[in-house]
Amino acid sequence: MNLVIRPERVPYQDPSLQFRRMTEQDLDEVVAIEDAVYPHPWSRGNFIDSIRSDYQAWVLRDGTGRLLGYFLLMFAVDEVHLLNISVRGDLHGRGLGRYQLQKIVALGQQGGMQSVLLEVRPSNVRALEVYERYGFVRIGLRKNYYPAGIAGREDAIVMRLTP
Repeated sequence: MNLVIRPERVPYQDPSLQFRRMTEQDLDEVVAIEDAVYPHPWSRGNFIDSIRSDYQAWVLRDGTGRLLGYFLLMFAVDEVHLLNISVRGDLHGRGLGRYQLQKIVALGQQGGMQSVLLEVRPSNVRALEVYERYGFVRIGLRKNYYPAGIAGREDAIVMRLTP
């Protein structure tokens, strides 16, 4: 059984939007978005390591070439592990996160994957809502998974999408 894109999960189709593999030339823009939207962002080195390790690293651009978002995946046995997904802060709430999830599922289908796994901060309420609306279910909790500044560490909710 493979992953299936359900029509109700597709936010919209915009022919001007383009996905392409992330390269090191994208990183100035990627890191700028990362720094703007996360309290504990990935470093440039994290992105470089992921690209050089041949993880599935993708950017989403509009017809003018403006970077709208990006994601990074790791394929493990029969599962896609979503490592990072981001949308420009000024574009939150427009369906671009779900649009990227659609691409992630499509890549999983092409790779014969059975599910998509991710971790998300409990404090990231907007992301949790997006994932749950898309069909992800909570399957566990990783204690003290994320750095949380002065507060120390924050747990991660583990979620999975299956057909």
